[in-house]
Amino acid sequence: MLIAAERTAPHSDVSPRAAPADYDLVCRAVEFVTEQRLAQPSLAEVAAHVGLSTSHFHRLFRRWAGVSPKLFLQALTLDHAKGLLRQSASVIDAAYEVGLSGESRLHDLFVTHEAMTPGTYKRGGEGLDIAYGFHSSPFGIALLMASPLGLVSLAFVDGAGDRTRVLQEMQARWPRASYTHAPERTASCAARIFAGASDGQASVDIVLIGTDFEIRVWRALLKVPRGCAVSYGDVARDLGCPSAARAVGRAVGRNPIAFVVPCHRVVGASGALTGYHWGLTRKRVLLGFEAARLAR
Repeated sequence: MLIAAERTAPHSDVSPRAAPADYDLVCRAVEFVTEQRLAQPSLAEVAAHVGLSTSHFHRLFRRWAGVSPKLFLQALTLDHAKGLLRQSASVIDAAYEVGLSGESRLHDLFVTHEAMTPGTYKRGGEGLDIAYGFHSSPFGIALLMASPLGLVSLAFVDGAGDRTRVLQEMQARWPRASYTHAPERTASCAARIFAGASDGQASVDIVLIGTDFEIRVWRALLKVPRGCAVSYGDVARDLGCPSAARAVGRAVGRNPIAFVVPCHRVVGASGALTGYHWGLTRKRVLLGFEAARLAR
C-alpha cells in the first residue's frame, strides 16, 4: 500500500466558458439521442427535446464542445466505441514503446514520482491535511480535494443537493484525514484542469492514495491516449495479471480522481460502455467530447 505523487498535464482543450446549465442541457440531449438512436433523431428534434430553437441549441453546443452536435453525437455510437477498442491494443503498446507520451493524449508523462509511507493509506489518511471546494466544470459541478502535495480527489456532483453525499463519500476514503472547506485553495487546480494554461504547458500534481494494486491500475489509466478505449482485460494484461479483469474493474470504480485519471476510457470487452461511478450519461459525454475534438 502506498501513496504516489505524480504530475500530469491539464486538459487544456476544455472550454472554460461552459456553465453547469450547459452541461445539463448536453446531458438531456445525449440521453435523448441514446434512447432514440435507432430513429436517428434530427438536430431539430434534439433541440426541441431540450426546449431550445435549432439555432440556439447548435450555438450552445458548439460553444460547449467546440464541434457541431452532429459530429459529437456521431462520436457517441456504440460502433465508435467498438472501433476505439479494436485499436486500443496497438495504441497502448505504441504508447509504452515511446515513453507514454504523444500529441494524441490528454496527459503528458508525469515528471515527478514520489512513493510515500505505505502506512498513510492503512491508517485512513491520518496526518493528511486536505482542503476541498466545489467548482464549476464543463461536466457539472466538481468536488476537488487537495493536500499540500497535490490533488487527491476529483468527484462530480449531480445537483446542489448532492454535494453532501459526494463529500461524505470521498471523505470516507480517508476517514482520519483532516478536512477544511477552502475553495480558494482548490480553485487554481480546478482552473488548470478544466480551462488549461494558455501555453498548454502547465501541470497539476496528483497524489494517488490506495492499495498497491489500485495505484498500479490508476497509473495504467493515465497511459491511455485520448480518443482511445481499453477493456478491463487490456489493463489486466498490461499489468501482467491477465486473469484479474474483475479486480481491475473494482479498482477502476474506486478511482478517486475522475477525469484526470481517465477511468471513463475503460469499456467492456464488447465495446459496451458498461458502468461509470459518476453516471453512464457523463461517461458518454466525456468519451464523445474527447472523440469529437480529435475528429475536428
